[in-house]
Amino acid sequence: MKDFDVNSQSDSFTYLDKDGTFESGDKGVTGTVHQNNVPSPLSGLPEFSHLGWGHWFTLRDLETATNKFSKDNVIGEGGYGIVYRGKLINGTEVAVKKLLNNLGQAEKEFQVEVEAIGHVRHKNLVRLLGYCIEGTHRLLVYECVNNGNLEQWLHGAMQHHGYLTWEARMKILLGTAKALAYLHEAIEPKVVHRDIKSSNILIDDDFNAKISDFGLAKLLGAGKSHITTRVMGTFGYVAPEYANSGLLNEKSDVYSFGVVLLEAITGRDPVDYGRPAPEVNLVDWLKMMVGSKRAEEVVDPTIETRPSTAALKRALLTTLRCLDPDSDKRPTMSQVVRMLESEEYPIPREGRRRRKNQAGAEETESHNRKSNTDSSDRPILMTKARSDHRTNA
Repeated sequence: MKDFDVNSQSDSFTYLDKDGTFESGDKGVTGTVHQNNVPSPLSGLPEFSHLGWGHWFTLRDLETATNKFSKDNVIGEGGYGIVYRGKLINGTEVAVKKLLNNLGQAEKEFQVEVEAIGHVRHKNLVRLLGYCIEGTHRLLVYECVNNGNLEQWLHGAMQHHGYLTWEARMKILLGTAKALAYLHEAIEPKVVHRDIKSSNILIDDDFNAKISDFGLAKLLGAGKSHITTRVMGTFGYVAPEYANSGLLNEKSDVYSFGVVLLEAITGRDPVDYGRPAPEVNLVDWLKMMVGSKRAEEVVDPTIETRPSTAALKRALLTTLRCLDPDSDKRPTMSQVVRMLESEEYPIPREGRRRRKNQAGAEETESHNRKSNTDSSDRPILMTKARSDHRTNA
């Protein structure tokens, strides 16, 4: 592990020892571990993985867990597999991804996900609990996150519960930023997700973000980039240099994060052909609105209590920096974390920040702690208009 700025990213971890002991906590800059006794979701299961983490499941185990992969248990589908809700023999609810066996792609995605997140633990990453290798079958078993994903809360099925407040959106995006900072800067080799989008940000019952779906992830050494002739990702979220030349590095994820942040601010899809031509592409529309000095009009109208002017400007400035066409000018994700946590506007650039004296830094940190405390009591959801249904977080 590399040293990592604890002020911008708490090194939260969970792991399962070979004796079945499950530990969870936070590791500070000194390396001290504050251990919590947390029951393992894998306790009582028979086979510990030979890979040194998680569990190996038989195909029969997972058929039993999912009622023979019943259609009633399908909770998601993609180009490379189907995700089922399941329950293990110890009662733990899980999500089981059954990879489609299409010309070796299932094997490739299986290996990528296992290598990318098999050993890493972070509170804002979906936990990979185990796997199944049996014949041509490749299955992955994850913790079950039951509260939908960001796309559903912004545009779809979860809106009947209510609309996300500004505070909830920023909490989800901050958690996402911390997880990406961890993947890019705290582990070696670094992990470039390559498919950051709102539907891949799951939300737990406390409205914490959980990044999921590492099937397109790429592992890169320090300072390395990757050139590919086959661009992978989702239209509307892909960084321009990656789409145009196949150049992939962590700044590609930074761009995609900027699109998701903008999506959360505006409540709009990244690409919407149902809108007038100047508004079809969300990034282009934002730049047009900023250029016309109408930036305050981009806020999602379903947000009943609007953010302060300073909070909105801070979020939009962070967004624009992430969306810079020049990838070298985009911030790192740890810088994005500091931007989102900052109470200052305009946000100081890194050079200016380094020139600040220690007293100023301590004062900013104190303000941040106060801000986090003040916002914790604010409601996560607001009641949907013309509805009597209210959901409390």
